Amino acid sequence: MIRWILVVILALGIAGTAFWGYQEHQDKNEILIQAENTYQRAFHELNYHMDMLHDEIGTVLAMNSDKRLSPQMVEIWRLTSEASSNVGQLPLGLLPFNKTEELLSNIGDFTYRTAVRNLDDKPLTDEEMQTLEKLYTQSGDIKDELRQVQHIAMDNNLRWMDVQLAIANEDEQTDNSIIDGLKTVEKSVEGFSETNVNNSLIGGGASLEDHRYELILTSDDVSEQQALKISQKLFNTTDEKGITITESGDGANIPLYSTSYHNDKKNAYMDLTKQGGHPITLLVDRPVNDKKISLNEGSKKAKKYVDDLEFQSMELFQSSEYGNIGAYSFLFNQDGVRVYSDAIELKVALDNGEILGLTAKNYLMNHKERKIETPAISETEAREYVNPNVDIQEHFLAIIDNDFGEEVLTHEFLGVLGNETYRIFINAMDGVEEKVEKLGGTEVNYQSRL
Repeated sequence: MIRWILVVILALGIAGTAFWGYQEHQDKNEILIQAENTYQRAFHELNYHMDMLHDEIGTVLAMNSDKRLSPQMVEIWRLTSEASSNVGQLPLGLLPFNKTEELLSNIGDFTYRTAVRNLDDKPLTDEEMQTLEKLYTQSGDIKDELRQVQHIAMDNNLRWMDVQLAIANEDEQTDNSIIDGLKTVEKSVEGFSETNVNNSLIGGGASLEDHRYELILTSDDVSEQQALKISQKLFNTTDEKGITITESGDGANIPLYSTSYHNDKKNAYMDLTKQGGHPITLLVDRPVNDKKISLNEGSKKAKKYVDDLEFQSMELFQSSEYGNIGAYSFLFNQDGVRVYSDAIELKVALDNGEILGLTAKNYLMNHKERKIETPAISETEAREYVNPNVDIQEHFLAIIDNDFGEEVLTHEFLGVLGNETYRIFINAMDGVEEKVEKLGGTEVNYQSRL
């Protein structure tokens, strides 16, 4: 009898140990997934901020208004801070990346010092314009190298957790494409002349007050099971067990569900609001096969996704194609006026029409019905405020945010200067040049460089 009791106790002990081990394994996997998601997000945001930084420096070179120059320099300073923050979130502590961080710091310091001085009394010198031209070229080189690393990582389904392990085991011979790519970025930066940025212009840093945004949400909270169903639909899968869901902690500015999915053919990640279950960001990584639908057909797929997600009165205003993927931007249209504050971006696979990416944060932060005034300045009058060297191609009425975060009605002009295309916004009430944006050119085919 005693022997059977001991056998039962021993069996229970083994079962308890097995359960504890399984629970520990599950907890460890959740931590690894969260870390991987954080690294993935930081790296994709770094690429985005470097793209924007390159474009904003190019925009300065096309400006015609000194009044717009200082705010534009502040925007460049902000983007360098964002990019530096993204670098700090990657597992690069043991991988030398100081030259890249130093260049970002130099760009930020140069633009900040320029922004805070009185440009009416001390306009940009020829030497400073040459510096900006060099920074434009250099930031473009870094952007291209980072995009190359991004393309390799996504094509080969590489994980950042493997990067961390490879860095930690630096004494062992490793073959990691991400590490090799980042070393190439660093080597490219080392090739830049340190005299490109005049040291006399670089002073102490400063900080700008961070803006705190809240999403405009009115719906009830969704449960974790409802979040699972939304994820299945947008990940285009019926697999429930393969989807991992984590909820943001107490005190989060925006309560979210972060969901991820992985199998042999697809990796997917999404943030959606707990209130209403609205997707904020979505990224699906899978091999895209030969193109079977056109860019125009892809735009119809994208519009259907936008409608299905109940985003109202959205119109397509921009599309591009790369790697058999269609990228589409939609704006809210109110009474024929394009509202840039309420924007949504999507990516669609042109092999089968599946959604591969979504960014809806701007729409969820800003959407509302607006009282739109009648322009005090006509289109013809507004043209007089545009740089005469710009060849104007198109005109629209648009609402944008100015540098004080206020929405303003503008005349929007699409024009060409040299080999570049720009979008120029002239205030429809007083003729002020509110903003100039350089549009992206032809997408580089990174696949051909592999």
